[in-house]
Amino acid sequence: MNLNSKIFFNKKILVYGLGKTGLSSFNFLKNKNDVYLFDDNLKLKFTRTIKRKIISLKKLLKLKFDLIIISPGIDANNCKLKHLLKKYNQNIYTDLDIFYSSHRNKCITVTGTNGKSTTCKLLYDILKDQKIDVKLVGNIGTPILLKKKISKKTIFVIEASSYQLEYSKIFNSKYAVILNISSDHLERHGNLKNYISAKFKLLKNQKKGSKSFINKNDKLIQNKIRKISYKSKIKNIDLKVNKVLKKKNY
Repeated sequence: MNLNSKIFFNKKILVYGLGKTGLSSFNFLKNKNDVYLFDDNLKLKFTRTIKRKIISLKKLLKLKFDLIIISPGIDANNCKLKHLLKKYNQNIYTDLDIFYSSHRNKCITVTGTNGKSTTCKLLYDILKDQKIDVKLVGNIGTPILLKKKISKKTIFVIEASSYQLEYSKIFNSKYAVILNISSDHLERHGNLKNYISAKFKLLKNQKKGSKSFINKNDKLIQNKIRKISYKSKIKNIDLKVNKVLKKKNY
């Protein structure tokens, strides 16, 4: 058992947000932890197994948790547990952290304001065409913890939203991509500075030997990259494809 796997072993855990991501986290953790469930909308339909683990707000506030797993759909500043989340801020993790605690597969993680899904699908198709064992996961629609039949050679292409990256603490991606950044989702992050910081957490958490690919034409990305040194090797990429297309005469 590696050091990180102990983070999610024999703990009292609250999974907050019961969409696909939250439920996949519960199913992954339930056999080795004491897991409780909560969602702001308790009128949702759940199986009997899930219903047994859902606790009321009144009971929840009386309990002490070791960890909280937050789903991407939860707005920490506008939810029923916003005060609790501030209290447990250092003990909040995501499904990406859970995955990283038990797997060491190579990951290509893509984030950005626009174009994430298209880029991830293209990368997936290219690798698949080369007969590589590859999984397409994340914000694109399939939670990473739902994937089965994982070998040491499996490569994950992950679409990561700023919401996932903001609370991820141990997740590390061998390859990271930041496509672009523009003013978006500020209702969740409060301001542009926080939004950019959430995106760049993907690079901040990388280790030596990792690689990052960033848009050389994006002013916000370039301004941020100059201010902080990173362990990964940074590669500036020109995403203005029209230059290439002209040379190829397409």
